[in-house]
Amino acid sequence: MKLKRPALFALIFLALLVALAFLPPIRSHLSWRIENLRTRIFYALHPPDEAVFVPTIQATMPEAQTPTPFPSATPFPASEPTLPPTETPTPLPASLSLEGVVYVDQFNRWNYCGPANLTMALKFWGWSGDRDDVAKAIKPGVEGEKDFIQAGKSDKNVMPYEMVDFVNDETAFRALMRYGGDIALIKKFVAAGFPVLAEKGYYERDYTGKISWMGHYQFVTGYDDARGVLIVQDTYHDGPDFPISYEEFREGWRSFDYLFILVYPPEREDEVMTLLGDWSDRMWAAQRALEIAERETQSLTGIDEFFAWFNKGTSLVQLQRYAEAAAAYDRAFSLYAQLENDDTQRPYRMMWYQTGPYWAYYYSGRYQDVIALADTTLNAMPNPTLEESLYWRAMAEYALGQYGAALDDMREAVRLNPHFWAGVFKLQEWGG
Repeated sequence: MKLKRPALFALIFLALLVALAFLPPIRSHLSWRIENLRTRIFYALHPPDEAVFVPTIQATMPEAQTPTPFPSATPFPASEPTLPPTETPTPLPASLSLEGVVYVDQFNRWNYCGPANLTMALKFWGWSGDRDDVAKAIKPGVEGEKDFIQAGKSDKNVMPYEMVDFVNDETAFRALMRYGGDIALIKKFVAAGFPVLAEKGYYERDYTGKISWMGHYQFVTGYDDARGVLIVQDTYHDGPDFPISYEEFREGWRSFDYLFILVYPPEREDEVMTLLGDWSDRMWAAQRALEIAERETQSLTGIDEFFAWFNKGTSLVQLQRYAEAAAAYDRAFSLYAQLENDDTQRPYRMMWYQTGPYWAYYYSGRYQDVIALADTTLNAMPNPTLEESLYWRAMAEYALGQYGAALDDMREAVRLNPHFWAGVFKLQEWGG
């Protein structure tokens, strides 16, 4: 009996530990650590920077399809007001910092810079919601697998069009996005009382311990010409009222084709369009972004040259010049393969945030390249939770007559994000 008693105590202790592990606060804390460990092991065995997509044009290319837009609301209003007559520009103040900014961080949440930044943009105009209200709509998560702290934590990114759609469809405010922005335009809007959301890239030591490139939103609320800085509200690392040099901001902005989002009250739409000037025409903005990219492909090297060629493809997709866009992406991916085999050089998360190559290859009839790119992207992740990549792989599989695989991928895309209306629409169309 004396020999059995320690074993009995050990069993009771183990049972208590197991019971405690299922308590919500402890389970949540442990699940984060377990997921972190699992991710580290996966990346150690499958370094994501070693996953390289090599595009190949099919020997017999199927006839390219006529492009049809996503059934969800487009990132731009269907009919935007006509630009009012141009007024004589007023000199901007040398420095300015907007008042009334409510800082919102992304802490205690996963992949939350989109909801946090959009919450700041809306609160500036008096919106009463919070970051979780935004996330419920644009980052809903997997049904039946909600985390105790946060739903949708596995969703790697919130696309700009999702944020714009949320504002236009779920709030009393308006939003639009454009490519090809510049520092002068940001300053003009800030000086007129309109903060600006920008999507950028930056390098950070991530939870795997590596320095690597990531996508990130920043909310611009001021500037100072004397110091040569923009004032940004950074939801993650740098915090509120952080000064970032014009050049550093521009370098990070490059990796997203100089994309920006404006949120504003509907009664001030004419003022916004006047401030936008030529940018009020989204096709003009895309053409401007293309011209910037073309110049930068000639002047940059290394990872910045990769970004420039990728931007050229993105701008051509916006202009619906898909075959040309595909050729630009081919060049970008060939440069990617030549970059040093290191996270600081190969931005392996690129396809987490941007889907232009899928559009270009699909609408050029290069369905095998769509599938290969999606495979490369999804297989380099411990959890393949990118609904956009699954969507485009399904589209290409369906075009090639692989109907079973297409339905499986589209169902998974919608399971991961039940609000992904493009996938919902296709499932309804396919009878799935």
